[in-house]
Amino acid sequence: MRHHRLITAMMAAAVLLGTGCPAAKAQRAKKAAEPVKTVPEFTLPSSETPEQKLERMKWWTDSRFGMFIHWGLYSLPARHEWVKEHERITTEGYQKYFDHFDPDLFCPQEWAKMAKAAGMKYVVLTTKHHEGFCMWDSKYTDYKCTNTPAGRDLLREFVDAFRAEGIRIGFYYSLIDWHHPDFTIDNRHPQRIDGGKPEDYAKVNVGKDMSVYRQYMKDQVTELLTNYGQIDIIWFDFSYPGETGKGHEDWDSVGLLKLAKSLQPNIIVDDRLDLKDTWGGWDIFTPEQYKVDKCPEWNGQKVTWETCQTFSGSWGYYRDEATWKSVPQLLELLIETVSKEGNLLLNVGPTSRGQFDQRAQDRLSGMGKWMSVNSRSIYGCTAAPEQYTTPQRTLLTYNPEKNRLYIHLIDYPLDKLSVDFADKIEYAQFLHDGSEIRLSKGALTVPVVKPDCEVPVIEVFLKD
Repeated sequence: MRHHRLITAMMAAAVLLGTGCPAAKAQRAKKAAEPVKTVPEFTLPSSETPEQKLERMKWWTDSRFGMFIHWGLYSLPARHEWVKEHERITTEGYQKYFDHFDPDLFCPQEWAKMAKAAGMKYVVLTTKHHEGFCMWDSKYTDYKCTNTPAGRDLLREFVDAFRAEGIRIGFYYSLIDWHHPDFTIDNRHPQRIDGGKPEDYAKVNVGKDMSVYRQYMKDQVTELLTNYGQIDIIWFDFSYPGETGKGHEDWDSVGLLKLAKSLQPNIIVDDRLDLKDTWGGWDIFTPEQYKVDKCPEWNGQKVTWETCQTFSGSWGYYRDEATWKSVPQLLELLIETVSKEGNLLLNVGPTSRGQFDQRAQDRLSGMGKWMSVNSRSIYGCTAAPEQYTTPQRTLLTYNPEKNRLYIHLIDYPLDKLSVDFADKIEYAQFLHDGSEIRLSKGALTVPVVKPDCEVPVIEVFLKD
């Protein structure tokens, strides 16, 4: 896939020190600021081969469909998860959301059941988004759910509920933190300087120490990956290198990644640590909010990938946002993603009271109805082999273990569907009810009336 190179300069493991809460402030003065080494490439301790990586990730590539959940204090203003940055709200001005965060209707068992019914096999929750608010009882900060009216570890309840439904667990952890006192102001910060130069930011950041914040991240990642059992995915978000931005040196991405892999050796990591050119620096490519033209490549090789998408234009709960995708649009997005060898991570933004709003529930229910009878065309599937030409107005997926081809009728044909691989077909049937589809003269004959199925699927049993 990407090239290997073993370097001799390895990062030393950092001593875990508390920071960000009153009890830890006394330690801050004793901690010397250590320069962060630029390590463009490294080899993980496991020296994992490309084949071993594929085996480690097989459960994930077979799953194809997961749930993203963006939940935090931004659910109270309910006008985008970046509301603090968009409206340039100060920490003092944002405090009212912390003071009133009370998800009294939070029932993670209901969330988990809805995810499972929709056909989702794994979940990724925002443990901390850019606002810096923590959804667990971290001992390294006071800015956490246990200090709000919620008064309890919401992450613990979430993990227990989803794990009970057999859903794999993933944690999103923001590299950005607009609340932490040592996180330096940059061009993505609520208090950013319009048109600011590096020297301008140097002035406003006097007294801030990113080395303290880097240690804070490592301390929290250690908590997340040791206190909640097996964690299958960690989603770091995100890097924006540049003179007034932040990249892998600012995060000590190498140190973070090595820490995560040491605590959870089988964990899957996204590609937002600014280590794209590093062998072992990422597991999945993550195009956001757009459909790719083909399976993405890196250095000329196909990569494992996942598109993260929203029902609408926002990740967090947005009361007045109205550009919601329909169930047919979402199903086509899922099918097309699988047809290009990818996964779909579809987002829900719960309300501040802890519920999925009705719009989200309706779409999850619609997708679940389709998946309940058509999931064989999704799970364990990938792109069809090149010798199978996609018929007009359809999408193809393929299960290599079962040697079955799935023809998704995005636009329902009139009477016949011509295929150029008729000689390779042993048998064909509608997937939703198992009824035979007859083959004659190079075409599959379908009923005139479209079945009561949002996207009918023809399951083709191929000859050996």
